[in-house]
Amino acid sequence: MKIKLGLVYGGKSAEHNVSLQTALAVINALDMNKFEIHPIYINQNGEWVRGNALDAPVEQVSSLKLEDGGNTVSPVTLNTELFPAKAADQEKIDVIFPLLHGPNGEDGTIQGLLELLNLPYVGNGVLASAAGMDKVVMKNLFAQAGLAQAKYVSFIKSDFETAPEAAYDNVEETLGYPCFVKPANLGSSVGINKCKDRESLEKAFKEAFEYDRKIIIEEGIVGREIEIAVIGNDHPVCSVVGEIAPKKEFYDYKAKYEDGDTDLIIPANITDEEYETIKEMAIKSFKAIDGSGLVRADFFLTEDGKALINEVNTMPGFTPYSMFPLLWKHTGVEYPQLIEKLVSLALERFEQKQQIKHTF
Repeated sequence: MKIKLGLVYGGKSAEHNVSLQTALAVINALDMNKFEIHPIYINQNGEWVRGNALDAPVEQVSSLKLEDGGNTVSPVTLNTELFPAKAADQEKIDVIFPLLHGPNGEDGTIQGLLELLNLPYVGNGVLASAAGMDKVVMKNLFAQAGLAQAKYVSFIKSDFETAPEAAYDNVEETLGYPCFVKPANLGSSVGINKCKDRESLEKAFKEAFEYDRKIIIEEGIVGREIEIAVIGNDHPVCSVVGEIAPKKEFYDYKAKYEDGDTDLIIPANITDEEYETIKEMAIKSFKAIDGSGLVRADFFLTEDGKALINEVNTMPGFTPYSMFPLLWKHTGVEYPQLIEKLVSLALERFEQKQQIKHTF
């Protein structure tokens, strides 16, 4: 029996197009002898569109935009075939793979919906997804766990607007230049700017607040950008490490998803001791957010060999330029096997949850 796998992609997010690229790559990597693939597209208006089951690879991203030939559905009312209130076993989707990036997908919202519908799904749960999306909450959890990281400050838009000069002064006194300004709840380097002076800082604040009501500013660290992939549930394991060597000032959206203007060095040239430290910190960060399924943990490695955790990504991309699948490939796990492992972990976690008592 094939596993009926629902792929949810797109989303009402600035990272909509990133999600489409991820979906294309995942679909074309799946073994269609093992999986029955059901595309579920969320357009930029937030409407859910269900396509017909796929029986062949997809050649173009545009084919995944199910504006024509799909059925608009509502998972809220449960009056469609997407998430039916009652259905025969052969009509049910076995597991959902959310391929959504950013808000309204990677932040715990769809995970909460799937929890309420009691459906197995790949990846992190509500808490880990929400914590991993909010960089301020995530860094606070890392601090509580004793993980070394760069200094940071954060601001809420309403508070900032009452005293903008005080906010700029705070950044300069606490962090100095260069520093990075980021929306707190967004990924894929959207809305991120490197600041070298007050003028660029003010412009960066303005742009970041266009994407979120909360922003974070981090000190600039001189060091190598090192990444490691983690998969598992209660007993996570790590891949080899890779290094991001951007040809630009930092690894921005265009370098990640469009022009590939970045060198990905896998495995990274680090010592065994440095690898063990990074691996230990990655697993510690995974457990700090109560992770499940997968994360990509990103680090800075300074010249003196000190590792600082930057962030974890609870739904890393699966595009041709993405580090996560490349790290596992170099570890000995090919892309199709990686997806199968993630689906297996999703079903394992779901079965564990079914053993929890809800009556007394």
